[in-house]
Amino acid sequence: MIARSNISKSITGALAIALLGFVGLLGWFFSARLPDGFDRQLTPSVEFRDRHGTPLRTILVDDHAHVRLVTPDRLPQNVVAATLAAEDRRFFSHCGVDIQASLRAIGQWIRSGRLHSGASTISQQLIKLTHPGERSLARKLHEIRLGIALERQWTKEEILAGYVNRLEYGDLQQGIESAAQYYFGKNAFALSIAESAFLAGLPNAPTALQPHQNFAGAKARQQYVLNRMLANGALTPEQHGLASEEQLILRPRGHNFRAPHFVQLMLTRPNLKPDESGIIDTTLDLELNDHATLLLGNQLATLRGNDVNSGAVVVIHNPTGEVLVMTAAGKSSDGTAQQVNCAWMPRSPGSAIKPFSYILAMEAGAFPGTVVPDVATSFATPTGVYRPNNYNHRFYGPVSLRDALGNSLNLAAIRTLKLGGGPENLHQLLRELDFTTLTHPADHYGLGLTLGNAETRLAELAAAYATIARLGIHRPMRLTRPNSHEHRLPDKRVFSAASAWLVADILADNSARAASFGLDSFLALPFPAGTKTGTSSNYRDNVAVGFTKEFTVAVWVGNADGSPMRKITGVTGAAPLMHEMLCHLDIQFGTSWLTRPSDIQSIRINPYTGKRVAEPSPHAVDELCSSPAPEFMTADDFDENGKLLLPTEYADWIASPHNTHGALFSSRRSAAESLVIRSPDSGTIYFLDPDLPSTRQRVRPVVQGEKTVQWHCESLTDAADGSGFELKPGKHYITAEDPATAQTASTWIEVREL
Repeated sequence: MIARSNISKSITGALAIALLGFVGLLGWFFSARLPDGFDRQLTPSVEFRDRHGTPLRTILVDDHAHVRLVTPDRLPQNVVAATLAAEDRRFFSHCGVDIQASLRAIGQWIRSGRLHSGASTISQQLIKLTHPGERSLARKLHEIRLGIALERQWTKEEILAGYVNRLEYGDLQQGIESAAQYYFGKNAFALSIAESAFLAGLPNAPTALQPHQNFAGAKARQQYVLNRMLANGALTPEQHGLASEEQLILRPRGHNFRAPHFVQLMLTRPNLKPDESGIIDTTLDLELNDHATLLLGNQLATLRGNDVNSGAVVVIHNPTGEVLVMTAAGKSSDGTAQQVNCAWMPRSPGSAIKPFSYILAMEAGAFPGTVVPDVATSFATPTGVYRPNNYNHRFYGPVSLRDALGNSLNLAAIRTLKLGGGPENLHQLLRELDFTTLTHPADHYGLGLTLGNAETRLAELAAAYATIARLGIHRPMRLTRPNSHEHRLPDKRVFSAASAWLVADILADNSARAASFGLDSFLALPFPAGTKTGTSSNYRDNVAVGFTKEFTVAVWVGNADGSPMRKITGVTGAAPLMHEMLCHLDIQFGTSWLTRPSDIQSIRINPYTGKRVAEPSPHAVDELCSSPAPEFMTADDFDENGKLLLPTEYADWIASPHNTHGALFSSRRSAAESLVIRSPDSGTIYFLDPDLPSTRQRVRPVVQGEKTVQWHCESLTDAADGSGFELKPGKHYITAEDPATAQTASTWIEVREL
C-alpha cells in the first residue's frame, strides 16, 4: 500500500510539474512583444506616371525591387482568397499558430527527422519576411512567439496587407500590387480569380516560376491554388471551371522606361516628394510625347543628308505652365545613341530670343509702327566696336518694329534693344523669366544678347514664350500635377498685357515676315499662331517656337556634340516639325488666339516715320498701339520738294544701292546736324606694335562730308604734320569742333600694348 501511494504521489507530482511547464511555455509564447522597428509601413517604389496615370518609370527600392503597396482597407478579395488557399487556409480562425498544421508538421519531423515549413502561418511568414534568419528549431519557436505577438497587436487585415506587400513575385516585383501591374497591366483590385490564383502561386518559387520564362510551371502552380480554393469552399465548381479555362494574357517582359529624358530631368528636381503610395503624377502626356518622338525621328531622317543627327521637342500647356511633351533624340558621330536631354542642354537660341527685346521696347512706349534705322552702324561696347549685319548683308533704312521683328533684322533688333533700355534690361527680364543659363553679368553678353549670343535651354525658352501667350504672366515651368508634393513657385507679372499682345500680334503676322520668309513658309499656320525661328552662327543650332493661347511648341535641331550642320536654318530645320506639332494639337484639342487687351487701338501711320497721318496718304498703313498714341506728322517732316526728311544717320543709306525707294527720302543736312565723326568709331581698340616706333603709330580721325574741323584730345598729342594723334596706352576721348557752327562731335578709343 505504501509503495502504491508513493507511485501515485510521484505521478501527481510529475503531472503538476508538466502542467506548470506547459503553463510556463504558454506564458513564454504569449508574453512576447514585437521588437522595436517592426513597422507596419514599407517604403514603396517611387513611380512616375503621366497625366493620365500611365506608368513612365519605377525606381527600385534599395536597388533590388519594384514595390507597390495595397492598404489593409483595400485588400482585393480574390487575392486574399487565393493567398489563403496557397499559404494558410485557417488564417482567420487561429491566433498566429495553426495547431492542426503544427501537429502534422511535428509528426513529419518525428518520422523524417526534418523540419517542414508547412505549419508556418501567414503571421509567422510575415515575421520571417521582415526578420529573416537561418532555419532551425530555435528559430521556428522564435517565429511562433512573434507570430502570436503580431496577432495581438495587428488586425488580420493589417497582417495580410503586410504579407502580400512583402512577397516576392519574380523579376524584381515585390508586393501583389507591383506584380499585378507588371504581369497583367492592372491594379490588384481588378484581378480576376484566375489571375489572382496565378500570382498567388508565384511566391512559392519566384525565380523558377517566372511566368515569362516558365509559363507552364506557373500555370501548373495556379491550378494547384485553384484546386485548394475549391477544396476550401472559396470557389464553386462553376467558378473553378471558368477560372481554370480562362486565358491569361501577360504583358511583355520589361520594366517601364518611357519618356526617359523627361523622367531624368524629374530626378534632378530639388525637394520632389512622392505621395504616400510612392506615386509622382507628372504633367507629361505620354501619347502626345510618343507622337512628338515619332515626328522628331521623321524630321531627323529627312535632315540626315545635312549633317543633322539630334533634336528635341517641348510642348507646354500655357494656361497651367505644365510640360506636356519633352522628348529628344540623337546620335553621336560614331553612330551610338546618346542619352543627352537636348531639351535641357544649353544651346544658342539665335534670333528666337529677339521678341523679348521688342517687349521691352513696347514697355518703354514704342509700338509695332515705331521706326528704327536699319543702316550700317558700329556700336561701342566694353570689348570693342561691334558691327552687326543682317543675315542677307542688306540694310533696309527706316523699318517699323513690325517689319523688323517679322523679318528678323539684326541691326533693327539692336536698335530696338536700345529703345528698351539696353542689355541690362534684357538680361534682367530673361532672369525673371527663369533662364538659368545666364550666369554672367549683362556686359559680358553686350548688345549681342538680343541676337542669341547667350545659351539657353529649349524648355526654358518655351516657358518664356508661354509667358507671352499668357499676356505677361510668368508661370514657372511645371513638371508635376497639382496633387503632387512638389513646391511650386508663385506666378508673377513680368510685362504688361498690351506689350505681350502687340509682340504676339507681330509674330502671328504672316505678311510682316513675307519679305524674308515668303507667304508659304512653315511659319504660317492655318489658324492664328505666333511663330519665330532662330539660327546660330555656323549653323550649329536651329530653333523654332510657335504658340497659341493654349499651347507653346519649341523645337531644336542640330548636333548634340556642337558640330555644325550643313546649310540648315531654323525655317527649314526646326520649323517644319514645329508646324506639324502645332497642327496636331489644333486637331486633337483645338486652339484659339490671345484675347486683345481693351487698351489696344487701331491707328493709321506713315510706315517710314511711325507717326500718325491725319489725311489720306498713298503710303499710310494701319497699325495697332496701346495708349498713348504716337504724334501726327507735320510739314516739318518734309523738305521743300515734298520728300520725306530722315535724320542724318540715313544719309549714306539713302545714297546707297540698299535704298530701293528711289527719291522718296532726303536727309537732314542742316549745319546743326551734319557734324559726324566717321572714324574711328567709339570703342575702337588699337594695339601698339612693339616692332614699330611710337611716332609711326597714329590715328587720324575723319568727319563726314567736307567740313574743316579742329581736333582736341587731352591725353594724346596731335602731330604737327597733320598725320593724326600719336597713340599711347589708355582710353582717350577725341572731339571734333566745327568753327563755323560751334558744333562738336566726340568719339573714344582704347590703346593697348601687345
